Amino acid sequence: MTDDKDAKLIETGRKLFTRDWQFIWASPSIATLPPMDGLEIAFAGRSNVGKSSLINALTGRNALARTSHTPGRTQELIFFEVPGKKDLRLVDMPGYGYAKAPKTQVASWTELIHKFLLGRASLARVYVLIDARHGLKDVDLEILGTLDRSAVSYQIVLTKADQVKASELQSRITETEAALAKHPAAFPNVLATSSRSSTGMAELRAAMAKLLEERTSSRLHSAC
Repeated sequence: MTDDKDAKLIETGRKLFTRDWQFIWASPSIATLPPMDGLEIAFAGRSNVGKSSLINALTGRNALARTSHTPGRTQELIFFEVPGKKDLRLVDMPGYGYAKAPKTQVASWTELIHKFLLGRASLARVYVLIDARHGLKDVDLEILGTLDRSAVSYQIVLTKADQVKASELQSRITETEAALAKHPAAFPNVLATSSRSSTGMAELRAAMAKLLEERTSSRLHSAC
């Protein structure tokens, strides 16, 4: 990709996320999902990995997605879109791997996550968030396995990169990319981000803008 193309995508991504993003739907079960319309991009990750903070940072709206210092607060699939625009939705998924919640509740969240990943035709990409301080855990690998089986493209996003030394962060990126070589549906490169310092946000927005452009172009060619 050329520098000019990179710059164009970064600007397109910036404009995409200056729009008036709003909450539109909450689904506690597969039966209550909203009708499929346009592309959906989901954010998955362990409880307290920073999914809601990332969505707020991406959209520039501090209170769009509910954040909490208490893991396990997001118990539904939460959908966001721009009113009047049907091109893209963001989905905040329940955090997985929260051991302190009742086992029946954890089982319910886990089933919801896996069914959504396996059966949502409008789901174009999943960003799997991994805490840069800790790296991939066994519970993350379970989700990656589900994504591989569903053939939904996904990419690893390291969060809280500002809380890790530069040398440690680079080592984390390298070891994560090495692990992804075993996963056929995964993007090979890892994005490092920080909701607090905005590190990596422009690149993440650009990646979503590129996906939207590619899918829109593909649909137009199919219609011809």
